[in-house]
Amino acid sequence: MSEYPYKKEINTDYEVLSTKEEPKNKLDTRTILKHLGLFLLTVFFVTMTGANFVGLDPVLFPFALPNTTDIIRGLVFAGLLLGFLTVHEFGHYFAAVHHKIKVTLPYYIPIPLGIGTLGAVIRIKERIRKMHQLFDIGASGPVAGFIVALTVLLIGFATLPEPDYVMNFAGHDELKKYVSEHGTYPDHITDQTEQGVLTIGNTILYTALASLFDNVPPMWEMYHFPFLFAGWLGLFFTALNLMPVGQLDGGHILYSLIGYRRHRVVARLFFTVVTALAGAEAMPFLASYLTEYIPFPFIEWVAWAFILQLLMNKAFRTDRGWIYSMMAVSLAGSALYSYMVGGIEPGHGSLIWLVWSFFIAFAVGVEHPPVDMEEKLSPTRRVIGWLSMLIFILCISPNPIYMN
Repeated sequence: MSEYPYKKEINTDYEVLSTKEEPKNKLDTRTILKHLGLFLLTVFFVTMTGANFVGLDPVLFPFALPNTTDIIRGLVFAGLLLGFLTVHEFGHYFAAVHHKIKVTLPYYIPIPLGIGTLGAVIRIKERIRKMHQLFDIGASGPVAGFIVALTVLLIGFATLPEPDYVMNFAGHDELKKYVSEHGTYPDHITDQTEQGVLTIGNTILYTALASLFDNVPPMWEMYHFPFLFAGWLGLFFTALNLMPVGQLDGGHILYSLIGYRRHRVVARLFFTVVTALAGAEAMPFLASYLTEYIPFPFIEWVAWAFILQLLMNKAFRTDRGWIYSMMAVSLAGSALYSYMVGGIEPGHGSLIWLVWSFFIAFAVGVEHPPVDMEEKLSPTRRVIGWLSMLIFILCISPNPIYMN
């Protein structure tokens, strides 16, 4: 919120207060250059690290620089992924500007690892007091970003080359042999390395779309195709933002749809589901390290219970009834997923839900802070809101990225 609602104007004779309101989102050159600099640095890192994924003869940046062909492929990947991120964040930005809410330009977060970025964020610099404003700002980003990511993915499916395109890849000898003999991709992984094979988790939407096209590469080769990989990442990042908790976009949307009290219950239950997935991920990891030094039956479950109590204490603010009941539900969910569904094999988990469990509990929060004016949304907004929740279901994956 602007600290002073009126601007002082001084002339040579006297001082008066004008009734002209101070512009909330006026941009100066220094601010624009700061955000532009972060964006260009992110473009560079996503291009270089992206070349390691989508390149034909990739090298691991920053330890070596890719060749010109792979840099071009990495630049295409960067344009697609950052195009999605930019549309997503500016969706939030322009919605806030429309409602005269003070907001920053997007902060792009570059990192010379992974895919080259941790995403982008904007900062809302004043309290949002009305429900429809909260909804518009929360929903505009994921809805706009979803349209871009879906378009990128469809273009990728529609322009897929024949399977013998893999002959251009470095390595992949077993895969090349299979494709040359059968003319199609194999149903199982043919190339194995000591580090494993990067595998992308399936989602309901990706599976449905892939069934409509020919020559779709398997999930352990999909990351070589810039449009498919960028489109999948865009949809998955949209789903992560649509998780209905705290200050995430999905938290804003569901809060606006069902109000504070109902959202509080749903958010706590959803967080419990996330911790159940985190437990299923963490259990093989804990078992592989702890049983070597502590030969005690189920030691990994004991260790995870301590970690889970820490998460629940932070998330539910020492509400003991919720803490211990949801701990029991979470542990039961982890056991069900691990032993009944099949769970995550040792070394196949990415620990992404463990990271997000801590991120939700300690950063974005589980519950959404109340707004001053709870009002019923218009029918159009309600339809968009529930469609957003459907997008979350269609684009989320229980084991999104892992080494197979």
